[in-house]
Amino acid sequence: MPASYAYLGPEGTFTEVALRTLPETATRELVPMVSVPAALDAVRNGEAEAAFVPIENSVEGGITTTLDELVAGEPLMIYREVLLDITFALLVRPGTALSDIKTVTAHPAAQPQVRNWMKAHLPDVTWESSASNADGARLVQEGRFDAAFAGEFAAERYGLVPLVTEIHDAENAQTRFVLVGKPARPAAPTGADKTSVVIWQREDHPGALMELLQQFAIRGVNLMLLQSRPTGKGIGDYCFAMDAEGHISDRRVAEALMGLKRACPKVRFLGSYPRAGVAVKDVRTPRTGTSDSEFLAASDWLARCQDGRF
Repeated sequence: MPASYAYLGPEGTFTEVALRTLPETATRELVPMVSVPAALDAVRNGEAEAAFVPIENSVEGGITTTLDELVAGEPLMIYREVLLDITFALLVRPGTALSDIKTVTAHPAAQPQVRNWMKAHLPDVTWESSASNADGARLVQEGRFDAAFAGEFAAERYGLVPLVTEIHDAENAQTRFVLVGKPARPAAPTGADKTSVVIWQREDHPGALMELLQQFAIRGVNLMLLQSRPTGKGIGDYCFAMDAEGHISDRRVAEALMGLKRACPKVRFLGSYPRAGVAVKDVRTPRTGTSDSEFLAASDWLARCQDGRF
């Protein structure tokens, strides 16, 4: 396991809180970084052996900065995921009243989660994004903003007070975080796993994406996330990030990935890893014809046919 973990800092971010739920962090050095790209580059450059970053939230979907960093550059691989319930506090300097607030800051991913609350309580306030929610709290401490949306736990760290707590536009909002390292052999399947890939289309034509998705559908593999990201080559040129139920060692998942590799000019494997918050007993049973035993039986039948033993 990595001796050091880089994470989206500074101290006091939701990322740090989620990271500290991993038991091994008790014996690891945790290194705050100024941004998601900086955290991932620390792994690529050998400055840290793993990075912990947000990748998806239940309100806005994928965190595009993280997805784009995983799509481009030297390949990295996801080893673990953590789900964290998210609720915000409005942090201010002591003595600040709601009527005193003219400027507010937070990470861009926070804005969709507090937008309606702001309309109701701070309709004329100017919003400006910060590198992280904790960094927004630091900027309030320095006097550059009047308030920041961040975790209530960050207040003491930055000498602020929570003026309002339990702020969220959506009930039960969660953010998904991932532990990312350099490519290596995936951990053994647990029975409740997820596989992440990025695919590039060979050409754009009617039904092109559907043809690729059928690689999963005909093998009974359920997709949990599908998000398009621009490749930078021009308008309409996209790659697709996908999360699928199952492990690369599952025959149905492996054959789906091989189908994608045949059909796509490029496929980037991002890892197979345990699903957070899902017990093996809660995983759906593969539909008839898609279990490993049925794939093996079909393979054995084909071999017997080829040998004239049918």
